[in-house]
Amino acid sequence: MKSKLRPGEIVAIATLALLAVAAIAPGLLSTLDPLGIDPGQAFRPPSAGHWFGTDESGRDIYTRVIHGARASLIIGVVATVIGIGLALLLGVAAGIGGRGTDFALTRVSEVLFALPGLLLALVFIAIAGPGIATSTIAVGLATAPGYARIIRSQVRAIRGAPYVEAAIVLGRAPGHRLTRTILPNAIAPVFVLATLGVGQAIVWASSLSYLGLGAVPPAAEWGAMLAAGRTYIGTAWWMTVFPGIAIVLAAGAATALGRSLQNRTRQVNR
Repeated sequence: MKSKLRPGEIVAIATLALLAVAAIAPGLLSTLDPLGIDPGQAFRPPSAGHWFGTDESGRDIYTRVIHGARASLIIGVVATVIGIGLALLLGVAAGIGGRGTDFALTRVSEVLFALPGLLLALVFIAIAGPGIATSTIAVGLATAPGYARIIRSQVRAIRGAPYVEAAIVLGRAPGHRLTRTILPNAIAPVFVLATLGVGQAIVWASSLSYLGLGAVPPAAEWGAMLAAGRTYIGTAWWMTVFPGIAIVLAAGAATALGRSLQNRTRQVNR
């Protein structure tokens, strides 16, 4: 019997759906130009004309938050894809490789996993230079060690499963067993965890932009908006509060949905 969606799940799905609309078609939610300046409207507090107020250049904060969803969500999703892609290479190589390969790759993954993820991202940016593309890759690389450990343990556990042994008896080639039997079962739990990872990636990417290492003002990106508004937080609090709320909602909704999928997967496997 299918379980019904809980209220928290409905809220998370609705939030992510709204953010998806903002990312794909921001014009449906706001017709203003996120980069259009109007000095005469600078530092206007939230009102009927400007729901989230305006910034130091008279730009509409609501419009910028809406348009910022695209950059923040793309960075979060792409960074997660990069992390999982790299983790697949490392985890599968360690899982199906010999003892020496497994030992070497596992030790490397453990060392990287022991370091704070944001620190790894900062090291990469220090080498490659700041920018949106660089920060996206940096966040992806920082999340890869955690995914690699999970994939490696899944692959090694599945290698001895009865259905894999049956494929060997049937004469399936090693490549066929890997792509058709081992990988589909090994990466299924990772996709659930990847939903959690998107929320984390959004927060990390926003943090890098806040530090001036990702998107920079006047870009309509939530972290960059926080960085631009911190100078005026005492007099124009709305410049930081509303982008901050957007980050919390996006990360919280992705995390809540990921936790829900994780719990449902555990219930199915019982």
